[in-house]
Amino acid sequence: MNHLTHLALPLIEKADISLSKLHSPVMLAARLYLANVFFSAGLTKLRDWDSTLFLFAEEYQVPLLPYELAAWLGTAGELLFPILLVLGLFSRLSALALFVVNLVAVISLPEIATAALYLHVIWGILLLQTAVYGGGMLAMDTLLGRSRHRPAKATPH
Repeated sequence: MNHLTHLALPLIEKADISLSKLHSPVMLAARLYLANVFFSAGLTKLRDWDSTLFLFAEEYQVPLLPYELAAWLGTAGELLFPILLVLGLFSRLSALALFVVNLVAVISLPEIATAALYLHVIWGILLLQTAVYGGGMLAMDTLLGRSRHRPAKATPH
């Protein structure tokens, strides 16, 4: 092992340990951000239900579902699952459900602006991260012992 590698390894290990401590706060921040995005969208739909039904009937092209059912399911999902995400309760299921809502939104819009598409991609990645890794230690799932996620412990090399 050369001298530079010998000096760098302890610094890399310390950085790894420090960054691993940020996992749960970062997951909480992602959950709160996503909850705000989707809950706000659900409230917007609820505030003007006639417009929502019009958009689902005329603009959005949700595959396989009647537009009324799609509107109800989409709005209900955007109102229920963000609350569960904030609490960290059923985090993986909630994130996966919102991922589907997000995906259907992208598929259903015949024309989507590039900037809007990028936002949907970012939301999708954050939702998949939560679905795969869970809500972190700052989630009700973990506190109730329902999450199998345990942060990796750094081991000295």
